[in-house]
Amino acid sequence: MDENMQDGSDVLEGIAFVGETLGPFFLQDPKTGEAGAAFQALAALDVDAAAAEWPFAGEAEARACLALMKEGLAHGIEDDDLVWEYRRLFVGPAPKPAPPWGSVYTDRECVVFGESTLALRAWMRAQGIARLVDDKTPEDHIGLMLVLMAWIARNQPADLDDYLRLHLLPWSPHFLDELAEAAKQPFYEGLARLAKASLEGIQSERALDVAYPRFYR
Repeated sequence: MDENMQDGSDVLEGIAFVGETLGPFFLQDPKTGEAGAAFQALAALDVDAAAAEWPFAGEAEARACLALMKEGLAHGIEDDDLVWEYRRLFVGPAPKPAPPWGSVYTDRECVVFGESTLALRAWMRAQGIARLVDDKTPEDHIGLMLVLMAWIARNQPADLDDYLRLHLLPWSPHFLDELAEAAKQPFYEGLARLAKASLEGIQSERALDVAYPRFYR
């Protein structure tokens, strides 16, 4: 982990950075979405410099993941391989090889809006945290949960550990392994691996004891 991640405010800033940086890549179509500037910045990234500063993941691991992501953007953000891989992984209409919602893995029926989704919704309501999307969209999409992690780190840090321990970390490593394995384009393999390494580093930094559920997928 970056040696600068020492005091509490730096840790929270690092957590917010991870969520704000990676979350949109799971949520936004490279060609038609709203994260074009983020994709372009990644395409122009100095990988060595960025890896040295990336919080929570080891420098060598961050370098390998960021290099994969940059490689995947070598032909531009409108490249057919990149765009269609995003749609294959996250949109459909064909069955997704690694669906991005937590309850698909933790619910016995492997469905969206499963028990873990409803538990997250109830927890957010109890903490006074507004939904980021309409009520027809499951809150436990990995991209939404990373963005929410950043928001909580900045605005309600007292709730951060419970959010991570109870709602994000129990399923995200399993999903991210599945995604890295399913990805056929280096950008999304690198994204999955970097997200997993970062979340594992955050878990270690916060000394969180996570109870992992049974996975049904």
